[in-house]
Amino acid sequence: MGWSLSLGRISGIKVRIHATFLMLLGWIGLTAWNAGGPDAAGRALAYIVLLFACVVAHEFGHILVARRFGAQTEDVILLPIGGVARMKRIPEAPGQELWVALAGPAVNLAIAAVLVAVLGPRAVVDAFGSGDAQWHLLPDLAAANLFLAVFNLLPAFPMDGGRVLRAALAWRMGRARGTDVAARVGHVLAFAMGVYGLTSGKPLLMLVAAFIWFGANAENASVQTHAAAERLRVGDAMLTRLAMLGAGAPLAEAVELLVHSAQVDIPVVDALGRPLGLLTRDRLARALHELGADVAVGEVMLADLPQVAAEQKWDRNTFLDHTCLKAGIPQGCWHDADTDIFRFTALVFGRTRETTTRAPHSPTPSAALH
Repeated sequence: MGWSLSLGRISGIKVRIHATFLMLLGWIGLTAWNAGGPDAAGRALAYIVLLFACVVAHEFGHILVARRFGAQTEDVILLPIGGVARMKRIPEAPGQELWVALAGPAVNLAIAAVLVAVLGPRAVVDAFGSGDAQWHLLPDLAAANLFLAVFNLLPAFPMDGGRVLRAALAWRMGRARGTDVAARVGHVLAFAMGVYGLTSGKPLLMLVAAFIWFGANAENASVQTHAAAERLRVGDAMLTRLAMLGAGAPLAEAVELLVHSAQVDIPVVDALGRPLGLLTRDRLARALHELGADVAVGEVMLADLPQVAAEQKWDRNTFLDHTCLKAGIPQGCWHDADTDIFRFTALVFGRTRETTTRAPHSPTPSAALH
């Protein structure tokens, strides 16, 4: 994500802080300074830093449980409205998603329980009802963790409670339908939050409401797209009208082909039209720079491409991730972490396209993944 700075790694996961979070710290520190001087500013900033340390712990609760189910996480980003763990893949089995969703609030409850045990219940209750301007650091932190746990368990998809709701619904009606219902519930709660934030003068709550609304839309669209794509076969996605080159053709001929066509990759075939490999645009550019235009295509092509049957169904968690990446051609199956959308493509001896952009046509016997 742009406008973010790295704070280091925890358990191999990058932790980043967004520039807007630094702006929040500056605003809180300045407001507290004006109200009570440098001591008040120091206490306020210490509280916010400790609070967001608890937010990071919350996110790592999700991450470590998800890791047990084979999910990988790219990074954690701290925003003014909280933390976001960007996972490459969220466990989809309802039971696994339930555990992952509950892990974050469980961390906040554990932190609150430790603080209550140390401080005593009365101090935390007083922190909830305190109306003065003083920062009671640890009692306030215990109260904040209790609030975070409860708030995150609201069934406002895609918050933790919404994911719990989606997991429960998925057991009865499947993931796609469960996501759609959970997203609608999230919309209702987001609208209510937005109206309350507007009428009570709480702009941060309005921002959270917008995050929930658009987050629910994005993930619901992603899940529905995946559900539709997984009903397709490889043959429904591949192209067949493609220009090809023989292994002995010079790179200059490949350049000519790419200049005068919409292809971005060129299948390389033998004299009988059987696939030998694939010449990608990147390989072509490097070869032209290092070897010149007279080198044969067969010397620089990507060979040993995995072959899949045209009748094979899409399986984005195994077929795409494993087959594409093991072949060293990840551009054929990549993941947009910002939207949690997996995009995948297939080809028969040539250029690829996304599976959802064209109606199915008659498959041919085999296809090479790109």
